[in-house]
Amino acid sequence: MAKENKGKVKIIGGHWRGRWLEFAGVADLRPTPNRVRETLFNWLGQTLVGYKCLDLFAGSGALGFEALSRGASQVVFVENFRPSVNYLKDNATKLGAHNATIVSADSWQWLSSIVEVYDIIFLDPPFTKTDYASLLELVVTKLAPGGLVYCESPRGLGVSEKWLVVKQDQAGQVQYQLLRAI
Repeated sequence: MAKENKGKVKIIGGHWRGRWLEFAGVADLRPTPNRVRETLFNWLGQTLVGYKCLDLFAGSGALGFEALSRGASQVVFVENFRPSVNYLKDNATKLGAHNATIVSADSWQWLSSIVEVYDIIFLDPPFTKTDYASLLELVVTKLAPGGLVYCESPRGLGVSEKWLVVKQDQAGQVQYQLLRAI
């Protein structure tokens, strides 16, 4: 088991701009950096009013709480690492995020078991442990018509012809993309 420290990441926009989120500081957990989140939310638009979002492999919850800060009507956070789940719950309480649902479960199993669909799905899974092709095959079935998937992955990862890359960029060894199902 990895040694746990406490990490912090700041919400960069919306109603909770400047508020800090605490998270379990372990080696495999790497919150999306501020610059990347800023780019993502420029791509999505500064307001997400009415959007139903899913933060799969939530980790720190930075993407989901950023979406809530910008008006998303609901964000479901799915995480299986117990300390991260506890931090997500604490952050939701601290922010008064009544439209945040924290699910303690394996992301793959949970996703396979639901029928709900989402307008935006945030994917930032553990890089070395993820079959991205299989994950995107499963995710497409949970996407609302016209919905978008934000995906962080190792640099150079391609997507199948079932996806349109709306936007993409990279930061160091991390590639990030906004995808739409074709």
